[in-house]
Amino acid sequence: MSAPVIMVVEDEPRIAEVMLAYLAHAGFASRYLERGDAVVSAIREAEPDLLLLDLMLPGVDGISICRDIRRFSSLPIIMVTARVEEIDRLLGFEVGADDYLCKPFSPREMVARVQALLRRARPEATAAAPPLFEHDRDGQRIRCCGQLLNLTPQEYRLLAVLINAPGRIFARASLLEMAYSGSGEVFDRAIDSHIKNLRKKLTLVLGEREAIHSVYGVGYRFELT
Repeated sequence: MSAPVIMVVEDEPRIAEVMLAYLAHAGFASRYLERGDAVVSAIREAEPDLLLLDLMLPGVDGISICRDIRRFSSLPIIMVTARVEEIDRLLGFEVGADDYLCKPFSPREMVARVQALLRRARPEATAAAPPLFEHDRDGQRIRCCGQLLNLTPQEYRLLAVLINAPGRIFARASLLEMAYSGSGEVFDRAIDSHIKNLRKKLTLVLGEREAIHSVYGVGYRFELT
């Protein structure tokens, strides 16, 4: 089996050199572009397995590139940026980015995120495994490892949104809208309290395995680790 191909789009040669070296050491094949205006045509010509895309690029910025790619491809995309403001992160996810790396970042973390996203993007990697979570939509119940979880109505709605989109990063505002339909009874930061309670209940079943991960400055992601 050939090595997965990672396209790196980065206009700082020193950073790109480190990224490419660590990807090669991890067993990946790489392609490198320095300008944003060459990315979409290159992907249309030969689509890689994953894209590491810098936000600020000469020619065309990363947000515009991501938006254009999502018109024709579900290619896994990790945005790389030194701009850590929440609005930049949310805008990136709205146009279809799958994950973020904030500069300065550890090259080892980059490789780990690439590996994790590729696993999520390959359905054959998970198809053979029995589901740990069973969602009974009609009965509004969720089982974990065959055990019925004792959830409040709000916890059920929140967990249902998360488990039905594994790997996706949700902003608190998005969870508020999707899980509670804009209910006036639940406020943005109350999501954190419900997540805390869900984690406690899941720990009773999963032990040390984590299912709900915090994504700094953005919100939460469901992924068993």
